[in-house]
Amino acid sequence: MAYDAEDTRRRIFDAAAAEFAEHGLAGARVSRIAAAARANKQAIYLYYGSKEKLFAAILRAKLEEVRVSISLDPDALAESVGQIFDWYQEHPELIRLVLWEALEAGGAPEENERGRREGFREKAHQLVDGGTAGHLPRDARVRAAQDLLFTIMGLIAWNFAVPRMCRLVLDEETDQAALARRRRTVIESVRRLATTPDASEAEPRGQGPGG
Repeated sequence: MAYDAEDTRRRIFDAAAAEFAEHGLAGARVSRIAAAARANKQAIYLYYGSKEKLFAAILRAKLEEVRVSISLDPDALAESVGQIFDWYQEHPELIRLVLWEALEAGGAPEENERGRREGFREKAHQLVDGGTAGHLPRDARVRAAQDLLFTIMGLIAWNFAVPRMCRLVLDEETDQAALARRRRTVIESVRRLATTPDASEAEPRGQGPGG
């Protein structure tokens, strides 16, 4: 049977994603990745260059996958958040990879930081264009949208970063019950956060139209 390079790359990628999610960059072993992928170590270095570059490629691909699969609809933000919550529940490896990156990479810039930053800028501007913080000046609206975006990310991701704590704090018997409850709460929280204050709320207290 002819050698299928693309299939080998896919097997390496899938095996490495599982290995890095479980053990992080430092704890991952190329030998285990090769065994799980039914490939040799030389193929891993040939296709990806190094263990560090393989980790970066996987994280980049996973983040691109979530970007393509789901989006924030400014006109239906709470519903979009529910879809994002479901995506993370179905793909728990992404949260683990991001946490390992934070633990092991520290604050050093990573290779694709510019691209990731641009992606977040695009999402923030989508929120602004959709009316987020419409009572504020343009620059302030962008900053408010960025804060809202990061708050949404935290509201969703923390549930999957510490599932046991989520279950214990909520005093639920199972992770599934805790996550179902948190999904409802996150959606309602985002719905309230995204509500634009009316003109009376935007004015400083004690300063009505008559000043």
